[in-house]
Amino acid sequence: MPPKQVFDDMTEGDVRLKQKPKLEEPKLYRVFILNDHYTTMDFVVQVLMDIFNKPAAEATLLMMDVHKKGRGVCGVFTFDIAMTKVSQVHTLARQYGFPLKCTYEEI
Repeated sequence: MPPKQVFDDMTEGDVRLKQKPKLEEPKLYRVFILNDHYTTMDFVVQVLMDIFNKPAAEATLLMMDVHKKGRGVCGVFTFDIAMTKVSQVHTLARQYGFPLKCTYEEI
């Protein structure tokens, strides 16, 4: 017969339940594309389609919103994804010689 196992200060028959850690929902961030007077409208539409997966019609409407209001919401993401999207926009804009900027803010 195997020896009786003793765990910490428990006696035979005691049950110790582990508390499940309380998980919180991740914070969400709005990603904005900002208007400038140098980046072409076509490039902005292309960025919205390529990076934010917007259909052409929605990308065009959003681009016009950015043009008229100064900025527009591209999407809502968790922090890591929001940072990645902002970085992708800046990298692509630099590659094509545009000063297009993108930013995010916590909801």
